[in-house]
Amino acid sequence: MTPLPLLAFTLVRDIDHILQLDSERMASINSILVLKLTAIFCLIIFPLLLSSINADQNSNFLYDDDTEDQDEEWILDTPFSYSNLRGKSYVAKIKKGTSCDTKKYNICNGVPANNGTSMLYCCKNHCRNVLGDMNNCGVCGKKCKFGQRCCGGVCTDVVYNRMHCGKCNNACLPGVPCDYGYCGYA
Repeated sequence: MTPLPLLAFTLVRDIDHILQLDSERMASINSILVLKLTAIFCLIIFPLLLSSINADQNSNFLYDDDTEDQDEEWILDTPFSYSNLRGKSYVAKIKKGTSCDTKKYNICNGVPANNGTSMLYCCKNHCRNVLGDMNNCGVCGKKCKFGQRCCGGVCTDVVYNRMHCGKCNNACLPGVPCDYGYCGYA
């Protein structure tokens, strides 16, 4: 019998035994019971918590967010100017999620940024990088499926793709397979 089921079996047996004892011995048995419950917690729950924390850090391909675009702002490759009430203004940076309007205030209409690694478009009144946004991949409104990331404007499998393993442009070493978003998963 493995240690974990054996521990659970002895815990149930001890609880049954406690119910049959008098109150004098209950205090000493309660401390033993607390120790066993603590051991179960350490053997079962604590490793589960650690694995879920590691999964959050390492397997970002499972989550539908903009982790590829973690920059708070995009630096435009070519600053542009526009007229406002105070005269002419120059824009060199656009913050992530900046409001825009395709008719009135379209500051992100196919604007290249971050040395060509980003392409900004106005999607649902917010500036989005269509080269890395999973909800606007390549064009506004095109969502990538589960297990895919937006790599260069194309929804790409990152679960089994050796060139994009777990995230975009994360290539595995030659001969090492990509399984479940990890190079050389075993």
